[in-house]
Amino acid sequence: QVQLVESGGGLVQAGDSLRLSCAASGRPGDRSVIGWSRQAPGKERETVAVISYSGGTTYYAESVLGRFTVSRDNAKNTVYLEMTSLRPEDSAVYYCVAGDGIYRTASAYDYWGQGTQVTVSA
Repeated sequence: QVQLVESGGGLVQAGDSLRLSCAASGRPGDRSVIGWSRQAPGKERETVAVISYSGGTTYYAESVLGRFTVSRDNAKNTVYLEMTSLRPEDSAVYYCVAGDGIYRTASAYDYWGQGTQVTVSA
């Protein structure tokens, strides 16, 4: 089993930056790929950004490319999401996700955290 605990959400203004953190525990092989998904009210869950164990491979949703950066510190078992130039449409519950591969479909990830709310005001 893998446990994921997010932190760092909050209310910010458009154009601001925010950093999310996710502390991971459990079998390393089950969380070789880790990252972030989000879900806004009335919308499907979207894979935002994920990263491989070595950090050599990443995936970003087109909507966040150039604004968000995913990184991981394996020594601390933590993954981060640096979000800059935030927009109101980035408002959502952000979930830490983990699995054994990089998938565009959010539902493909085996493990999910409880989520943290990010709200961006105009």
